[in-house]
Amino acid sequence: MRVAQVQGFGGPEMLVHVEVADPVAGPGEVVVAVDHIDTLFVQTQIRAGGFSEFFGVEPPYVPAGGVSGTVTAIGPGVDEALAGRRVAVSGIDNTYAELVTAPAAQLCPVPDGVGLREAASLVHDAVTALALLENTALKPGETVLITGASGGMGTLLVQLAHGLGARVVGVARGPEKTALVRELGADLVIDAGDPEWGLRARAALGEGGADLILDGVGGQLGRDAFALTADGGRFSAHGAPSGTGFAAVDPDEARRRDITLLGIGDVQVTDERRTAFLARALHEVAAGRLRPVIGEVFPLARAADAHRAIEGRGLVGKVLLTP
Repeated sequence: MRVAQVQGFGGPEMLVHVEVADPVAGPGEVVVAVDHIDTLFVQTQIRAGGFSEFFGVEPPYVPAGGVSGTVTAIGPGVDEALAGRRVAVSGIDNTYAELVTAPAAQLCPVPDGVGLREAASLVHDAVTALALLENTALKPGETVLITGASGGMGTLLVQLAHGLGARVVGVARGPEKTALVRELGADLVIDAGDPEWGLRARAALGEGGADLILDGVGGQLGRDAFALTADGGRFSAHGAPSGTGFAAVDPDEARRRDITLLGIGDVQVTDERRTAFLARALHEVAAGRLRPVIGEVFPLARAADAHRAIEGRGLVGKVLLTP
């Protein structure tokens, strides 16, 4: 089978299309013929040499994540009824591939009426979004400010927070992205390309600020967003695509203002919870209450171009691969 393999740490050109042996399902596993493949910004950072110690990754390797597809083979101890099922699965290895193995217990059936392309867009971002909203305990009537609101996870957070009855303030960059965030249900959208965006957000929020900040950008924008947190509120930093790390906030100021600080470590979930969150997200899409936004789909052979697009930040929504 064909895979996209990272041959060494460096630029997108390090992703190379190679042939490897087909995987075989072991006990409790299945083989999935991949339809679409999830991509994440952090995969570009790992490929570039970042977080290698944290993730324990050394080239050559095939990026890990999640996929959607059809079960084509089952291993010992697996229900034969799974054969031929359309499924989505998250939290597995070697996913930039035509075929993957996955634990049968982690498979989520894809409901009728939900495309495999849409299912793949949910396998990570929807899981993290639901975990974030659960951990931060967003309530109806509260105000939440979401940075990176036009990205794969941001677009889901805007819709889910709106569905909970919160007042949603989205922060995105440029007219196309801000228009999308508004369309998805944000009550107010602030253009992060405006040098005075923080002042505009403060004027819109009022002196009280936002009850909850969900920062998916990090860097200076994240630090500016922290200043908009209400006293007694919550600030959650779950993303750092800015390239300058997670938002570096002052813990002493947070203590003085009774602000609860949360990080990406607070949304690490077990395989069981991950599968339950994914099933919930698929149900929301099937019910018409959640719409994945997909910016572009690249062939697996052009995985390097997909990474360039992700790093370029020009697309809205999710970037996917397909064999």
